[in-house]
Amino acid sequence: MRTALALAVAALLAAPPALAQTPCLSTTDAESIALVAMPEIIRDAGRVCSALPARSLLRRTDGTFLAKYETEADRAWPAARTAIAKLSDPAVELLLMSDYARTMLTSIFAPQITGRIQPADCPTLDRLATLLEPLPARNTAGIVVATLQYLKAEKARGKPASLPDLPVCPAEAK
Repeated sequence: MRTALALAVAALLAAPPALAQTPCLSTTDAESIALVAMPEIIRDAGRVCSALPARSLLRRTDGTFLAKYETEADRAWPAARTAIAKLSDPAVELLLMSDYARTMLTSIFAPQITGRIQPADCPTLDRLATLLEPLPARNTAGIVVATLQYLKAEKARGKPASLPDLPVCPAEAK
């Protein structure tokens, strides 16, 4: 669960604190940012969880599991870049057009998230990765964002939730 939440937190930390309250990210925007962050977070989680067996999904540095997240991250980058620009100063949009912006953002955010992983968390995180493996990467991003929206709603109802105030809009009613 921490990794799922961590993915979204990493992606959403790009908003400057003064603008974190408004506007909020739509579900689609938040999923795009989560997709862009996922490959580096998965790789970094594998490094943190180096005590796991080499066959574990988190430890694999190549293969179909990571490749599907990399492919979707590439597809999601234009939408994620636009979403980040919505939350930032307009001058940031030009910086986000750089070839290095995506690498820089993910290299900053992944360690902030994976740095919270404790060795005792690694078997659970690997099990979560195994359960998510058959799903398309976009579905995993949807689970991350829906979980964040749920936890944010619970926090708003006064239920205890250790969750930062993230600029994710409430879940859209279906």
